[in-house]
Order: sequence, then C-alpha cells, then structure tokens
Amino acid sequence: MVVPPGLYADAARRGARALWLGRLARRVLGLLLCAAVVAFVVWAARTQPWVEPPSRTTPPVRGW
Repeated sequence: MVVPPGLYADAARRGARALWLGRLARRVLGLLLCAAVVAFVVWAARTQPWVEPPSRTTPPVRGW
C-alpha cells in the first residue's frame, strides 16, 4: 500500500490544531465557570436569599 507523501505532515498539523482547540475550549469554559461562580457569590452576598424577608404588616396587638 502506498501512502501519499504529505499525509503524515497533514495529519500532524490537523492533530496539533485539534489539541490546541481543545485546550482553548477548556480554558474558555473554565473562565466562564469561574465568572459564574463569582457572579453567584456576589449576588448571594448582596441579596442574602437565606434571610427571611421582613414582614410587611405588623401582627395585631391583643391583651392590652
């Protein structure tokens, strides 16, 4: 079987590009994940969703 002369160089170039794109995609996704975590922490610190909101009405006064 005869292999074309430029096959190895072409495959190596494409493989290197695929590895580079994979690394780039992982970095971008990692940065997006970090940004999402920071945004969530800032939101949670400002709104404090674990705290019960104050009541808008006062309970009726009885027994005076």
